[in-house]
Amino acid sequence: MTMPTITREDLPDLGKRSGHKFDHGHVLVLSGGPGRTGAARLAARAALRVGAGLVTLGVSPSAQLEVSMQVTAVMLHRLKDAGDLIALLEDKRLNALCAGPGLGLDHRAADLVRTVLDSGRACVLDADALTLIARDPALRERLHDSCVLTPHGGEFARLFPDIAAACGDDPAIGTKVTATRDAAARVGAVVLFKGVDTVIASPDGDCAVHSARGDRSAPWLATAGAGDVLAGIIGGLLARGFKPSDAARAATWLHVSCAINFGPGLIAEDLPDVLPAVLRDLAS
Repeated sequence: MTMPTITREDLPDLGKRSGHKFDHGHVLVLSGGPGRTGAARLAARAALRVGAGLVTLGVSPSAQLEVSMQVTAVMLHRLKDAGDLIALLEDKRLNALCAGPGLGLDHRAADLVRTVLDSGRACVLDADALTLIARDPALRERLHDSCVLTPHGGEFARLFPDIAAACGDDPAIGTKVTATRDAAARVGAVVLFKGVDTVIASPDGDCAVHSARGDRSAPWLATAGAGDVLAGIIGGLLARGFKPSDAARAATWLHVSCAINFGPGLIAEDLPDVLPAVLRDLAS
């Protein structure tokens, strides 16, 4: 099966060079409770580094002190429950949302994800948000074409058990492409199926592959928190106005490029801070 492979030449223009910070978008990253905020903070930093004009972390009151001690350029907003989120989203300049990293699986988390989806805004859904959607058909029904879902293999199997069963544990790339297309068509959203061969499919069947093999290999990217950074990069690009499929494709390429640039010894905290060098290289 011949499938478009994402390369540097395929990336949309990442170099918006003028305008007010709100012209570059405002991302809201939702966070969980105390001791669970690191994943959301990684995502928020990545969103800021990739060029979002503003990034806000929405945190539970019990985690407010923990987060405030860890952020500077990233802003903080207290979100006790979905009612607080609904009020915050009255600001239409908040044009992209990131939900899932470290969010938790309790009623607050489920209500926040429901509110994110009901807002109709561009959003990236990762980690705990995917688990919540897999558990609740009512959440799945709220997915729309401005959503990007970023499952790894286990999350994909929870979301799409029948499709995953047909794939097997180690699918050939053609099988994975078919599975990802089927999943995207089913939920009406972009699906980014992570792995050494990452497949990104849109509901209309458009699809591309990023293969982290050969000179694009970065095995040290398999480290805790790396997926949270990917979600943040996607969120930042959505805020900048990228279409969901373009944001997913560009973020995947940038994510691996950061890992290659840094080299062995990488931890997730390194990835956002390598982004400027990768972006400078693209601009040269």
